[in-house]
Amino acid sequence: MEIKVAASAGFCFGVERAVKEVYRLADSPENGRIFTVGSLIHNPHIVRELEGKGVRVISKDGFESVAASAAEGSPCTVVIRTHGVSREISETLAGYAAENPAFRVCDMTCPYVKKIHRIVSENRDRQLIVFGDSHHPEVEGIVSYAEGPAVVISSPEEALSLNFGDTPVIAVAQTTQQTLKWKKCQENLKKVCTNALISDTICRVTEERQEEARKLAGESDIMFVIGGRESSNTAKLCETAKKVLDRTYLIEEPSELENFEFTSFPKVGITAGASTPRGIIQEVVGFMSEQETKVTDEVIGSEDFAGMLEGSLKTLNTGDAITGVVTAVMPGELQVDLGAKVTGIIPYDEVTDDTNVKLTEAYKVGDGIEAVVIKVSDKDGVATLSKKKIDNRLRWKKLMDAYIDDAVIEGTVSEAVKGGVLLDYEGNRVFIPASQTGIPRGGDMNALKGQTVKAKIIEVNEGKKRAVASIRRVKSEERKEKEAEFWANIEVGKQYDGVVRSLTAYGAFVDLGGVDGMVHSSELSWTRIRKPSDVVSVGETIHVYVKDFNPETKRISLGYKTEETNPWKIFTDRYGVGDVAEVKIVSLMPFGAFAEIVPGVDGLIHISQITDHKIGSPAEVLEVGQTVNAEIVGIDNDTHQVSLSVRALMEKDEGEY
Repeated sequence: MEIKVAASAGFCFGVERAVKEVYRLADSPENGRIFTVGSLIHNPHIVRELEGKGVRVISKDGFESVAASAAEGSPCTVVIRTHGVSREISETLAGYAAENPAFRVCDMTCPYVKKIHRIVSENRDRQLIVFGDSHHPEVEGIVSYAEGPAVVISSPEEALSLNFGDTPVIAVAQTTQQTLKWKKCQENLKKVCTNALISDTICRVTEERQEEARKLAGESDIMFVIGGRESSNTAKLCETAKKVLDRTYLIEEPSELENFEFTSFPKVGITAGASTPRGIIQEVVGFMSEQETKVTDEVIGSEDFAGMLEGSLKTLNTGDAITGVVTAVMPGELQVDLGAKVTGIIPYDEVTDDTNVKLTEAYKVGDGIEAVVIKVSDKDGVATLSKKKIDNRLRWKKLMDAYIDDAVIEGTVSEAVKGGVLLDYEGNRVFIPASQTGIPRGGDMNALKGQTVKAKIIEVNEGKKRAVASIRRVKSEERKEKEAEFWANIEVGKQYDGVVRSLTAYGAFVDLGGVDGMVHSSELSWTRIRKPSDVVSVGETIHVYVKDFNPETKRISLGYKTEETNPWKIFTDRYGVGDVAEVKIVSLMPFGAFAEIVPGVDGLIHISQITDHKIGSPAEVLEVGQTVNAEIVGIDNDTHQVSLSVRALMEKDEGEY
């Protein structure tokens, strides 16, 4: 009998992360009582173990009492499981945590589920359609992020019965749904919805597991899928395999194998749901091997069943992360004590890609080291290890943590590629599409090369270890934060240094730091101007003040000219009736001449006040551009009119003789 286990069987990243975190919390007394919102995962074995550690399941009805006890000095930690929770529950828990530091919330929602929450939230103006199980906690959580009633369908056929016409629609799928069914569902939705936005939200790891299950079922005579019967992921795996091989069975515990005569089948296939721990898979393999040894001692290939049993129970498995101690350092490799029957060897090219690194200088005997098992040879007594793979895992984990937490990352743009740029983040190559760079369409992507930029991870493919990020999202969020802060502090008369963003025929738009205001042309100058560019230019920093604002319409009216620059104020501060000013003739009229006293303020010299004798025209005595001294003989503050006299000075001069 040949037993073949699917390579991806067992915990996925999200489940493994959640389980490890809850075990860590439970083992640390300072975390207080540990609660999970619903069962952490759909696996009875793990649930029983956690119960033994004091981890309890809590529902919405229990939040208040737990929060009250935390306030009284009994700390607690509430864990949100991988399925996620409703928006209401999330906000309720966040509120309790904000009020009391002893009430802690640990959000372990799967990143793929969080992605769906974000998609639905960003499209709340659209009718939501969810392909999935309406009673599943993941779907219940997704629906809560919609603005209005959502429609949940469980088959592609149900999609054809929908009738939303031109109504904008957003369609998503539960992460554990079958890929082929979702694709068929998409086709049907496009037939009945003319304005549908459809997102591919099935977990890529789930998709790859399903494909692996199909392939393994085709190569096996009997197939077992290990996992909780309440697990949607496990159920879909079983359904997928059963379409290929009818002799496919779902089991939760190794003891259930006693009901099957599997030893008569030459090839046995095994896979497991994302909530199934590796230990249970090993127990199933061990049980099968033990049963086989009871009925035959035949050698299959070059191995006997005792060897198979030993192999199934090895402590070292390909892909395992291990910790060892360096026992020897050589130029081309490290030898590592693993505490096992085999010696660990890390070849140079599995330590680093940097050819300048000298192992004999970088490592010494006794150093602790983490690595990944890439090959085990019991015959040679050697396990080949890779430090690079563990480093890659840690780097990827850091990226995934940033994605899950929706955190801002910093990295350096390494190169421009087709369709965008590549960002180096902690050793991960992250793709930023051109549309997410912030560079205008058709712009040169090379302008970003070598720059350190802030971004957010917006999409990941865990199976292929690929990630997509956005610079635009960070800038947009920063602008929103600045905008919110601005509107919280704005008031009439408040002054700002702003940057002229654009010019129009009627004024200038000024960036005040996240918010734009407008300076009307009439506010740019005390004097008449032909166009705004006569006073300011794009990119220029100018000092403005708020004249008026409307928070509802988000409109801000700005002033640029101030009383300090008011020509009339400058004039009245400097001159009064009886003062003599040097003025410049700016125009001649039949009734007199207009003269500039200060920039922006002109005075009239009546024809009778130009000279001490009668003239027929001002041009007989004055010309445009000429500078003369004149006495200020009248000031009208209401009409801003000034009367000047040259004659008065002549008469005073005559009086001196």
